Amino acid sequence: MKKTVLTTSALAFCLLAGAAAATPGTVLRNEKLYAQPSASASAAASVNKGANVTVLSKQGGWLRVTAGKTTGWIRLLSVRVGGGGLASVGVGDVVGAATTRSDPSKVVAVAGLRGLSDEELKVAKFNAEELARLDSLAVAPAQARNFAAAGGLASAQIKLLPKPQASQPASSWGDN
Repeated sequence: MKKTVLTTSALAFCLLAGAAAATPGTVLRNEKLYAQPSASASAAASVNKGANVTVLSKQGGWLRVTAGKTTGWIRLLSVRVGGGGLASVGVGDVVGAATTRSDPSKVVAVAGLRGLSDEELKVAKFNAEELARLDSLAVAPAQARNFAAAGGLASAQIKLLPKPQASQPASSWGDN
């Protein structure tokens, strides 16, 4: 009897915890719901700007949401997590959705790493083949100048940072 009550209690707790984890959200722009957390996955449905969704989970730069009767994956930055609709959407709201923090002053920007989970970043390793592949994509300076000129961009001279120096004593008193 105790075992059944304990098992039932544990199951009820898990169900309640799962329900508590679901968070309301608002879609910030017309977007597709994908079958998998990837832009190359098939689209399960479309959602319009302002639509209400229920956020079920997060994986990298994607949120698993329910919109109406459809469940799918949507880009993290396409959803404002929390209530309030679109009337209060601002930069802080987008940052809040991206970081799941409500205090924008505590946000740590990770530009260029969006979509990677903490676990993926922790196990990241040097990859010489990938670095060589990136080097193969480099263009000659003349090609870069022509491309920039075609786009109406102008060059700017920027001074190089000074070379690192040997560490200096923190005090004018030296080692005294």
